[in-house]
Amino acid sequence: MTRRAWTLMLTLAALWGASYMFIDIALEGGVATPFVVFVRNLLGTLVLLPVALSRGVFPSVRRHLPLLTFVAAIQVTGPFLLITVGEQHITSSMAGILVASTPIFTAIIALVQSHDDRLGRMGVAGIVIGIVGVVVLFGVDLSASTETLLAGLGVLLAGLGYAVGPILTRRHIADVPPIGIAGSIVTLSMLMLLPVAPFSAPSEMPSLGTWAALAVLGAGGTGIAFLIFFMLNADVGPSRSSLVAYIAPFFSVIYGVTLLDESFSLSTAAGLLLILTGSWMAADGRVPWRRTAKLAEQPA
Repeated sequence: MTRRAWTLMLTLAALWGASYMFIDIALEGGVATPFVVFVRNLLGTLVLLPVALSRGVFPSVRRHLPLLTFVAAIQVTGPFLLITVGEQHITSSMAGILVASTPIFTAIIALVQSHDDRLGRMGVAGIVIGIVGVVVLFGVDLSASTETLLAGLGVLLAGLGYAVGPILTRRHIADVPPIGIAGSIVTLSMLMLLPVAPFSAPSEMPSLGTWAALAVLGAGGTGIAFLIFFMLNADVGPSRSSLVAYIAPFFSVIYGVTLLDESFSLSTAAGLLLILTGSWMAADGRVPWRRTAKLAEQPA
């Protein structure tokens, strides 16, 4: 890992970890959920699409357009909507922690599909520990009301979408370059929300701070973050790049606690550590650069 690689990784983790904070700011500014997600995808498209076009990747994208549309729905549109709706009832730092369960879902899918215990004892133990962390969060931090419970379940479901999407693309769209996949699914997600965007637009002009939050969320946390992710993949490979999945949640907590004055209890800390420990163990219990075939996880 070179200094450039670590710089890219920390920048990426900071951007992805900040996404939850900017969602919260946009919601506080009176912007409706569908419009937040639409603007996020629109700005992400404006960053990613020119790069994808310059690489000449869209002939291969056209061959897989139906599957890419499905992936866009379960990996971008669905998770973005679920997280944004969820943050109306739970803190941004809690959303970041729950999304960190994505590697747990990836490991569970691998365990169900393999039928031969290739995950190993440590991997199975990691799944169990991660689930215990989720139970701690739901049993203590999210049990105050039905709204917080459902919001937490929605964000957890978003983590499942982040796990399923890369598995589908790796198995069925291997001939499409990663930048083509990223550019196409963000663009397709934007088009899915285009019909509802005019009806969910704010009735009054949001403040400059709200627009700034949307701009950073879309152009930074979606568009630029994806570009950095693929630069990092090119530099150090997808296995080492997956380390960002363990760093981003800490940024989401730091932003939420220090900038949004969110609470962070002992049970929240325990849930975070259990989920991250379980994710690490489920991913073979090794540091990322020693893994051989592990999917890099997607952001919020």
